[in-house]
Amino acid sequence: MDHLRTRDRVVFLTYDDGAERDPRFVGLVRERRLPVSMFLTDSVVGPGYGHFARLRAVGASIQNHTLDHPALRGLPYAGQRAEICGQQHKLHSRFGIRPHLFRPPYGTYDTTTLRAAADCGIRAVVLWRASLNPDGTLTYTRGKPALRPGDVISVPSGESASLTLTERTRRLLREIESKGLQVGRLEDYL
Repeated sequence: MDHLRTRDRVVFLTYDDGAERDPRFVGLVRERRLPVSMFLTDSVVGPGYGHFARLRAVGASIQNHTLDHPALRGLPYAGQRAEICGQQHKLHSRFGIRPHLFRPPYGTYDTTTLRAAADCGIRAVVLWRASLNPDGTLTYTRGKPALRPGDVISVPSGESASLTLTERTRRLLREIESKGLQVGRLEDYL
């Protein structure tokens, strides 16, 4: 699912991996009360779980993006289950939660992924219709290249980005608001 049917004028902000730990981003989420979803990969987050605890404390939701970020499609069930359930266990031990949303790395998955995810307690697989580029512009996966209500927006880690995560998000928020849209809490619409 990369788009949700809704009459509300909302889009959904999702952040991948956990490589960027811009301390100003926590302030932005708190200040704007941004309902963002963080899809975390354990091997990428590494010792940075404290940063995500601060984000969670100001309202960000923590979701599953596997232990090691492999392309799951074609992997055997046991390997996919280990990646997804393993991250469920890590997030439970770190935050006391068991996420219900899952984003497969690279957006690739198969029926085995769906079965493994369900067996790990996942209720929805979340993809994206728009992705934020390192320069702050959007790329669309399908359809008309414009934001529309119900779109899921992915903000991938931008280690090579010239703009910080906070700067890219502020630029994105200006674009969202210029279209008469606001950011919705993804979990409230699933």
